[in-house]
Amino acid sequence: METKKQIRKTMQAKLQQLTDEEKQAYDKQIAENLYRLPQWKNADTIAITISKGKEIDTTPIIKRAWSEGKTVSVPKCDPATKTMVFRQITSFSQLESSYFGLLEPIEALTSEIKKSDMDMIIVPGICFSKNGYRIGYGGGYYDRYLRNVSAPTVSLAYSFQVVDFLPIEEHDVPVQMIITNEGVIQCNE
Repeated sequence: METKKQIRKTMQAKLQQLTDEEKQAYDKQIAENLYRLPQWKNADTIAITISKGKEIDTTPIIKRAWSEGKTVSVPKCDPATKTMVFRQITSFSQLESSYFGLLEPIEALTSEIKKSDMDMIIVPGICFSKNGYRIGYGGGYYDRYLRNVSAPTVSLAYSFQVVDFLPIEEHDVPVQMIITNEGVIQCNE
């Protein structure tokens, strides 16, 4: 079986092959599938990352959440401890470029949102299995954060990012749902 590192590299190559037109069309379908979920409709507070590169564009999703009066929180990572917290943003101007070129909340302009206040956590990844396991970027931040979380966990993915099986390690935490351009995969059934 391929290692996580090999799978990550293979999937990143596939992502690079997406044309801008395909990406825009798929991103729109994924967002529409997300908005139809009762979990989205009922969520007052969501956790979501700021996308970059060939990741599914989260900017329109964040704007939609704000327009619906939702509280939007984005991760602030601490590389020294490999932990993260989520902080509320009300504007993209509250973000700054951090390590790896990620956009993260400026601490002085944002406040922390507790795990217990989350109604939906949108978990990033590069590759997903149908039973909800994921390969992220290798830092393990989300696996640590998602322990003891009660909010629904959802990942956004292009349909080709979903595979039958992935190598699983003891610390891996699966998501409950994967939203693709082709529909919704319930992982915990």
